[in-house]
Amino acid sequence: MIELTGKIVSVHSGSNDDLSKEAHASIDVQLDGIVGDRHRSYIRETWPGDKQPLGTTRRNERQWSAVSVEELLDIQQQMGLEGTMTAGSLGANLCIKGIAELSRLPKGTILTFPSGCTLMVEEYNPPCKHISEIQAKVHTTISGTPLSPTAFSIASKLSRGVVGVVEAAGVINAGDDVVVTIYETPSWLIRTAD
Repeated sequence: MIELTGKIVSVHSGSNDDLSKEAHASIDVQLDGIVGDRHRSYIRETWPGDKQPLGTTRRNERQWSAVSVEELLDIQQQMGLEGTMTAGSLGANLCIKGIAELSRLPKGTILTFPSGCTLMVEEYNPPCKHISEIQAKVHTTISGTPLSPTAFSIASKLSRGVVGVVEAAGVINAGDDVVVTIYETPSWLIRTAD
């Protein structure tokens, strides 16, 4: 079992029309998601790209989302941004420092917080067209060149963060340590050539 320790730089929740979320000192995490957040629910309707037809009610595997400081800095550099890109402007709930390749965490990875709150990674969070268009409107480049509506999608490919579900309720504070237990297939499940 591989464990990494990171630091929660900021926590966010909200339901703004532009998909952004406000920063808070702490967030209250319940089994159905983060209190006051647009993604709080056990269920959701399908979006384009889901396995089920549009309009289908399905399990919500996106009760929370997280990005890493390291990946955000890389995205900013690729886009040539003048200002800082924040987790809140991208609609993420958690911004984590010290887990450089956060977006590559496998399904089943567990994030554990001092309050006892535990979150499980469900999947990588691919950049959507809408959030890319919003980023093009709110950010400027160092050179003054306008951003294309696809600049964020291109720069954040494979580094947009992860989404998941709540396994145990609790509070997550900005400044908390987070223990990341990376999922590994149990040895008894691995088939051998014998």
